[in-house]
Amino acid sequence: MNTVSQSVLKKRIDSIDIMRGIVMLIMLLDHVRERFFFHEQVTDPMTLDSTSTGLFISRFAAHFCAPTFVFLTGVSAWLYNHPQFGPERSARSFLIKRGLFIIALECTVITFQWMGNYEMIWLQVMWAIGISMLALALLIGLPRVWLGVIGLVIVFGHNMLTPIQFSPGEWGYTLWAILHDRGNILPNDFIGIRASYPVLPWIGVILLGYVMAPIYSASFEDKQRHKILIQLGLSCFVIFAILRGFNIYGETLDWQQGDSILMTLKSVFNLTKYPPSLAFLLVTIGGTLFCLRALEKVNPRYGKVLSTFGSAPMFFYIVHLYLLLAMYRFAVNVIGPNYGDLYGFTDISWVWITTVILAVLLYFPTKWFSQYKHQSKQGWIKYF
Repeated sequence: MNTVSQSVLKKRIDSIDIMRGIVMLIMLLDHVRERFFFHEQVTDPMTLDSTSTGLFISRFAAHFCAPTFVFLTGVSAWLYNHPQFGPERSARSFLIKRGLFIIALECTVITFQWMGNYEMIWLQVMWAIGISMLALALLIGLPRVWLGVIGLVIVFGHNMLTPIQFSPGEWGYTLWAILHDRGNILPNDFIGIRASYPVLPWIGVILLGYVMAPIYSASFEDKQRHKILIQLGLSCFVIFAILRGFNIYGETLDWQQGDSILMTLKSVFNLTKYPPSLAFLLVTIGGTLFCLRALEKVNPRYGKVLSTFGSAPMFFYIVHLYLLLAMYRFAVNVIGPNYGDLYGFTDISWVWITTVILAVLLYFPTKWFSQYKHQSKQGWIKYF
């Protein structure tokens, strides 16, 4: 078996944290947009005639967040199952406990952060991650080849299920809203519940992340891992080019030739997120694989800053949502609404500027908590 030094292994793992940190910052951009540019809402897929190029790019960049995070959750589960030093251990218990913990946070703390009330429970990305972790825990005992087959069948096949629809109150509606279609579920007189992130495709993504993860083990040489990352990334892009280029399969809305090259490109990359189409996942996962390859060469100084955001993702997620809620409430109550009942920036550039400022401000508490988490002996702290 080939062996590598501890420093090389750490660099491999650091690239995962750096990648996670990058998507956390992109997520921050998208959430600033949702708070302060909500007067220009984006549909899914986007309506190109009413979506400016700046807004399109901002939203498209955010498409990489959920796929990357779910995929890397699968990778991290395998690494937990196969530690660099010491015997193998089962990740099932950890996945179950953390999955349930994340779902509980989604239904309580995070729901309040979005709306400032509990009139509606929004089952969003954290819900999807939690359910995916529970599904992986259920299937983790299967041979890796079977996990790969199940993951590929889900990712490549779920678009065939699009014609299946259920009306509210019809048998199967709630289950289908959770798995594949967005919708309000479990109607009652106390609180509304909306499944915003259909979970079936994300289960496929976490399985594929788990299956690919062994390339980060000590038995893999750098060149071999780099080759696999590039080959898989290229395969994703080639399949996307064929299926999307000829409007064959994998996307709900065919692309159309526009009045300019830019409009045509926007049409080609105008992809469906809810649920994530095959085309959506091919582009985002393919991009993630290329980035993972490139990030092993990143300057350690910059890499340390980015990996800090990725080393305490739940802490960053919760803190930034509360901060944005407080900022928005302040703007509405002190400055006053300027778009009907909403307060919003007049230009998308302010979304980017605000994101940069908040990233700098949030770096320091995130760094503190990351250090505290690694030093703490309290088990529940690790979930953040």
